[in-house]
Amino acid sequence: MNIKIELFGAARDFSKQNILELNIENNSSLKDIRAKMIEYIKKNFGNNENYIRIINSSAFSSKENIIISDNYKITNNEKIAIIPPIGGG
Repeated sequence: MNIKIELFGAARDFSKQNILELNIENNSSLKDIRAKMIEYIKKNFGNNENYIRIINSSAFSSKENIIISDNYKITNNEKIAIIPPIGGG
């Protein structure tokens, strides 16, 4: 199944398009998405620790602009957003 992740703040460096498209397994949770994004960073940015830290410390929101937790189940073709912390916190 495919999802799109809108990239905001420092996460915009993850892609030239400000969107990251991932193919994930059915019934994946946001926790699974974080892991998939880290795999993407390791593959494309040489294990960049700062990018990995951004993924682990960021909030995510649904298409309805509601902050979602790591156990949130992702649906097919869903669009979510990663919202990194501002000012390091």
